Amino acid sequence: MDELLDATSTLTLGTSIVNIWKDGPQDVARAFARVQDRHPGRFVLGVGAGHREATREYRRPYETLAAYVDSLRAGGVPQDALVLAALGPKVLTLAGGRAAGAIPYLVPPEHTRRAREILGPGPLLAPEHKVVLDTDAARARALGRDRVRTPYLGLVNYTSNLRRLGWAEQDLSDGGSDALIDALVAHGSADQVAAQLGRHLDAGADHVAIQLLTAPDADPLPGYQDLARALKL
Repeated sequence: MDELLDATSTLTLGTSIVNIWKDGPQDVARAFARVQDRHPGRFVLGVGAGHREATREYRRPYETLAAYVDSLRAGGVPQDALVLAALGPKVLTLAGGRAAGAIPYLVPPEHTRRAREILGPGPLLAPEHKVVLDTDAARARALGRDRVRTPYLGLVNYTSNLRRLGWAEQDLSDGGSDALIDALVAHGSADQVAAQLGRHLDAGADHVAIQLLTAPDADPLPGYQDLARALKL
C-alpha cells in the first residue's frame, strides 16, 4: 500500500479486505493512522468477515464484525474512511450506518439495486465485477467459469447471497450455468463490457471495481487501457 501511494499523487487506494479474524482492530487502527499521516485522505480501509471455510474461529460473524467496527472507530479510524465487505442485508445495514458504505464482491447489478435500497442514497456502494475482453462467448465463459467456480462457488457466503437473489441450485452447480456466469462476468468487446458495467451504475453504484480476467501468461495492461477508453476515463 505504501509503495502504491508513494508512486502516485492523487489516487485513492483501499484494502479489500482486511480479515477481522486475522488482524486485531488495534493493530489495524495503528496501521491506518500511519498510512493516513503519510498520505492524508487517500486511504480507505476495507474490512470483512472472510469465509467460514477458511476460519476455524468463525462464530457469530455479524456480532464480531460489528464489535470490530466499534473498536476501529474507537481507535481513531473515521467513519468516512471505513467500508465493509457486505453482501447480506444485516451487514449492508451496518455498512450504511456505522461505516462509509459497502464494497460487495461477486455480485450482479440486481444485488447493487437491492444494496442501494438498504444503504439509502448517501453511503458509498462500490461493487466488484469481473470482465473478459473476448467476443467469443464460449471462450469468454470458459475463462469466467474457471475463476468463478474456484473458489467462489465453494464458499457459502457467496452461494447464499446468490440464492437470495433468486439463483437456483442448478445455476450454482457444475461451475455455474451460462446465465449465472454471464451475470457475474461481463464479456465481449471493450464497448460491450463498458455497457454491461454501466448497469451497476444505473442500479445505484457509485463506483465499479473492475477485475479483468486474462489467460495466465497474458499481460492485462492492454485490456485495461481498452476498457479505460471505452469507459471514457
